[in-house]
Amino acid sequence: MGSWGRSVVGSMVVVLLAGCTSAGRSATPADAPIATVSANAATGCGSPVGTGSLPDWADAGFSGDARVPHVFGAKGDIVAVLFAHPLAQVRQNGSNNKILWVSRPASTPSDSTSPATLAITATLDGTDTRVTREVAGGPGPSIIDMPRAGCWHLELRWSGRTDTMDLVYADRLP
Repeated sequence: MGSWGRSVVGSMVVVLLAGCTSAGRSATPADAPIATVSANAATGCGSPVGTGSLPDWADAGFSGDARVPHVFGAKGDIVAVLFAHPLAQVRQNGSNNKILWVSRPASTPSDSTSPATLAITATLDGTDTRVTREVAGGPGPSIIDMPRAGCWHLELRWSGRTDTMDLVYADRLP
């Protein structure tokens, strides 16, 4: 193999190894589809936006090979299907930040004393800015807006379960 070939192979190994590390907050679950968009890498936001097929447990209501932007929770217990991608703090085009939250079926019965509401506590990366949002009835369709652009770390709680993920909100869309 020539020096060009060794350089390409070496570069590929570095890229692959870099993709195996995690900042500790969020990682794609082992059974998640592998196609992802690395737009979050530029912001340092930990949850990649996937573009591969949704897992079987999250594709109800979609037809065929559903390929929509989505983000998995760090534990893989929930996925945020992004109907508005990128998400934006200001959307001048009349669209909104629609997110469909889909929870993986629980392996054990859920806590019947816990509220079904999906409670979201979001913290803007590098600040003490914290907001809360709720999705009544638990994971499902929602419009989730944030007061500022940036990387938001989300703590998600529903039916006695928890997970985390990061979502990036752009400054504005035309």
